[in-house]
Amino acid sequence: MSEPLHIVCPHCQTTNRVQAADLTKGPDCGKCHQPLFTGHPVALDDEAAFDKQVARNQIPVLVDFWAPWCGPCRMMAPAYEKAAAELEPHMRVAKVNTEAAQSLGARYNIRSIPTLALFVGGREVARQAGAMTNPAQIAQWVRANLPR
Repeated sequence: MSEPLHIVCPHCQTTNRVQAADLTKGPDCGKCHQPLFTGHPVALDDEAAFDKQVARNQIPVLVDFWAPWCGPCRMMAPAYEKAAAELEPHMRVAKVNTEAAQSLGARYNIRSIPTLALFVGGREVARQAGAMTNPAQIAQWVRANLPR
């Protein structure tokens, strides 16, 4: 039997232990009983929630740094939404509104939006600036940048 993975609930930020084989079985949070994966990007505009999701999840975390006034961000949003449905549950897919969470944008030196950042084991492993409007392109970029 494999070691359980730590999966942070997108609703209450509780860390759950989930067997890797059970990821695709729709696991719920042990504390708030909400689904651990919804097939939609999780808004992480709170710095503490962002830090916990990136540091504690034992699955990769894909983050879209965006802003509501950004035309390319709005163009990419539907593709990112579809990519989330494809990439979960083997990855946490999140969004950070750089207007609401300016400190996160500054901390990660986000100079243009949209910017995708891929985190593995709490560390950023890849970054891509600019809109990608095809869900398959987003998923392909993620898979190409995951450590082997």
